[in-house]
Amino acid sequence: MQLSRSHTLASPLFRKILLSAFVLILATVGSADFLMTRYTEQRELELVQQDLELVGQIYRERLSGLTAEQVEDWARKADGQSGARVTIIGTDGAVLAESRRERGSMENHAQRPEVRSALKGGTGVAKRHSASLGVDFLYVAEPARTGDGKGVVLRLAVPLARVNESLRAVRWRILRASLALALLALIAAYLYTRTLTRRIRNIQSYAEGLANERLSEEPELAEGGKDELGALAGSLRGMARQLRGMVELLRVESERREAILSSMKEGVLAVDEELRVTFCNEAFLRAAGAAAEAPDHKPLVQLARNPGFLSLLRQVLASGDTVRGKLPLAPASGRSFEVYAKPLDQGAHRGALAILHDITEVERLERVRKDFVANVSHELRTPLAAIRGYAETLLDGALEDAEHNRQFLEIIRSNAIRLTNIASDLLVLSAMEQDRAEQEPAEAVEVQSVVEAALRTVESAARVRSVALLIEEQPGLRVRGQRFRLEQALVNLMDNAVKFSRAGATVKVESGMTTEGMVAIRVSDEGIGIPSEDLPRIFERFYRVDKARSREAGGTGLGLSIVKHIAEAFGGTVRVESELGKGSAFTLTFPAA
Repeated sequence: MQLSRSHTLASPLFRKILLSAFVLILATVGSADFLMTRYTEQRELELVQQDLELVGQIYRERLSGLTAEQVEDWARKADGQSGARVTIIGTDGAVLAESRRERGSMENHAQRPEVRSALKGGTGVAKRHSASLGVDFLYVAEPARTGDGKGVVLRLAVPLARVNESLRAVRWRILRASLALALLALIAAYLYTRTLTRRIRNIQSYAEGLANERLSEEPELAEGGKDELGALAGSLRGMARQLRGMVELLRVESERREAILSSMKEGVLAVDEELRVTFCNEAFLRAAGAAAEAPDHKPLVQLARNPGFLSLLRQVLASGDTVRGKLPLAPASGRSFEVYAKPLDQGAHRGALAILHDITEVERLERVRKDFVANVSHELRTPLAAIRGYAETLLDGALEDAEHNRQFLEIIRSNAIRLTNIASDLLVLSAMEQDRAEQEPAEAVEVQSVVEAALRTVESAARVRSVALLIEEQPGLRVRGQRFRLEQALVNLMDNAVKFSRAGATVKVESGMTTEGMVAIRVSDEGIGIPSEDLPRIFERFYRVDKARSREAGGTGLGLSIVKHIAEAFGGTVRVESELGKGSAFTLTFPAA
């Protein structure tokens, strides 16, 4: 309660209303006191005047029976009887008799206003301070005649001390009543003003709750009046309901936008006119290489230091046009982005919105495609040139050359077989990519049977090259995949191991479980090995370490690429270990079935 009272007294509106009420009450009480006092004073003077006029009428009749010598004694007796000062004044203004002073010491009264009125035949009334007695008097003068027929002025005067005392008593009673009424009015004004300010403060608190976005808390508004403040409170409640609906809708839309933008693979960035970040999603932070979420209005230069990107956004802010560009956002990451930037209207301020599409993989695939086309063209050009050249040689007369024509035909057949192998491997790669896109279901495949089938396929080639084949496997192993694809991968690895092994060497095939619960199939040889600088590229299409020997061995340069595709298609991996001059080892790893 004390807190509420202190808050009420601290209210400027409360103080203004209460002060205005106090001034108004004070003015009203003062005016009423002044008017009542004036009225009482006039009423008292009228009563005194009436008494004096009545006494004057009686004394005027008595005066008409007195001679000039009797007048002075009579005046003193009359004063003693009525208590009123009696003065007899001649028509020339000379004082003929005075009840309270010697008439000889008094000045001429011809210019006294009450005397002049009486000399004109009427009743004269005046109120003034008596210079001779030093007291305020009320004077009433009437024309009269003495017993000898001489015209005189009979003037009666009463001191106003009693009137003033009566006025003071009346004024004090009026003042006490006025103060009591003023106090009651002030208390009523205080209570009304406190109630009014409390209602206004409730409305203010409610409005501040709306302004401070506490709409979901449903702030209380104890306002049930039917006056203008009650109507205002009702309007605020209605507005609050509408605002809650709008805020809830905006919240849902904001969360939906946040979810959409956060889940986008494209980086999204919004900046203000000073290149401070107002929004960015996780994709942009990853693209910029930022470790944590960017705080609001963080300078963009602290996230992305690429001058080209900053220049592009400045261009958008300066020109107001949409700009496209292609650049690496973080050069160290080696990733490239296509940037689409446009102006962003943010009310009174301008901004820019940038969408970054990662085209690193697209550019890589484009490079692979170009390299693939170039490699295919190169790989096809050599056998085709040999076939054409030897065919033209035969047509130009070499068919009749019994010593060389068979040799030329063997060369043509060898290059035709090479073309067939290239086409076959390309079809396999195309089928693998198609299978991955269509996500063909895998099955449980027994590793032992696949290894034995692959062994039978390369057995004859190993026998020709005097290469021993050794199998060390753990029985009962099964993997998820497709049998013919797994056999194809093992045949490629074992065939390469046989081709690049010296006579008398051994090619070993091992299988077993890893500590991670995966099935590993390892194919190792004692061949020429692979230089360390070539290891990262050996799974690329048409890449050869020793191009001359690879072609002599009939290789197409696509075998290891096919192996990698098969491993990845079934959730596996392939890795290589090699030492130049000592051999190589390829390990396929697949999930166990």
